[in-house]
Amino acid sequence: QELRDRLGHHSGTLPAEGLTVAASTADEVQAQQPMARYAYGAQFAEVRVDVDTGEVRVNRMLGVFAAGRVVNPTTARSQLIGGMTMGISMALHEEGLLDERYGDWVNHDLATYHITGCADVEQIEVYWVDEDDPDLNPAGVKGLGEIGIVGTAAAIANAVRHATGVRVRDLPIRLDKLIGTSSFT
Repeated sequence: QELRDRLGHHSGTLPAEGLTVAASTADEVQAQQPMARYAYGAQFAEVRVDVDTGEVRVNRMLGVFAAGRVVNPTTARSQLIGGMTMGISMALHEEGLLDERYGDWVNHDLATYHITGCADVEQIEVYWVDEDDPDLNPAGVKGLGEIGIVGTAAAIANAVRHATGVRVRDLPIRLDKLIGTSSFT
């Protein structure tokens, strides 16, 4: 506002020496009441685990999020589905393998670093809670960036635990972590 006012005095053109405007919002921010300003979500997974091979397949994923005012529902939905797809990849496929002899990655390209593909994603549903929080910021929006990935791997690990009795705490959830354990039959 100050810059706009000062430019108005100069007929919209900058003087040769330029203009300097400084603004501080520190007092305004410090005066705000402490409140939750983050997005939240809950994710649920349904999995199938083959009793002979230990192969894990994700039947269905459901995510419900509270992310403030959603400005563009189409891109928000795509962002959340993409994050949940990345979470499936994290839970079941992704693993960086280090060659300790040379200190370099063995799987440093997409030919050898396994990620989720279309065949791995059977059904993903995404919903959000409409929130109107005028105290948050003028637009009432929260960050939606990575919230879709956050709970996905945990939801899949919990579903595998429920299906097999095996608690896997080290991702990815591979066959060797299920087969041969006393809980898995």
